[in-house]
Amino acid sequence: MLAIPVATIRNWEERYAAVVPERSEGGQRLYSPEQVEQLRYVSSQLARGLSAAEAHRLLAEREAGAGPPVDDGPAGGSRPLVLVAERDRFAAERTQALLVGEGFAVEAVFAASDAEERWLERRARLAIVELMISGGEGTALCRRLKRHDVGPVLAVSALQAREEAKAAGADAFLQKPVEPRALVSTVRDLIAAGARAAGS
Repeated sequence: MLAIPVATIRNWEERYAAVVPERSEGGQRLYSPEQVEQLRYVSSQLARGLSAAEAHRLLAEREAGAGPPVDDGPAGGSRPLVLVAERDRFAAERTQALLVGEGFAVEAVFAASDAEERWLERRARLAIVELMISGGEGTALCRRLKRHDVGPVLAVSALQAREEAKAAGADAFLQKPVEPRALVSTVRDLIAAGARAAGS
């Protein structure tokens, strides 16, 4: 995901103790989406020519000052923000880890009412809506999000609900379990289409 050798990550963990993952029962390292982003930040600083020690010092300063970067609009150089409205925290974490690894910022919410509020506050570039969120309010949520005309909406569900999602205004639908490459390519395509529409 990060193209960083495992031995290097372990060395950083032992030397700087900035990114220390949890361990599974089998002893495997388990990195959270936030920790993946931290490692990505360190790697980006190394690519600029900084030493590992300097990169970890900057990481510590960044973590002390603010949360992970999000997309603040066209004028910024930060990552596109994706809002994930999910009923399943495990599914949300998997989606977040995948998209963060592909260069997106991700915010997850677990109630339809929270999703609409965050959509308006953060002006995310894309919303991914699980149709069964809040007991099946996903289709109504899609309609409300599209009414605000902030950006494209991708509906997902384990149900065969493509037509229902389209009727609710969703720009695309993927059936669970979603294949990672299909999710990433769909997210990229929808964000690109949304940017073209906003510029036309």
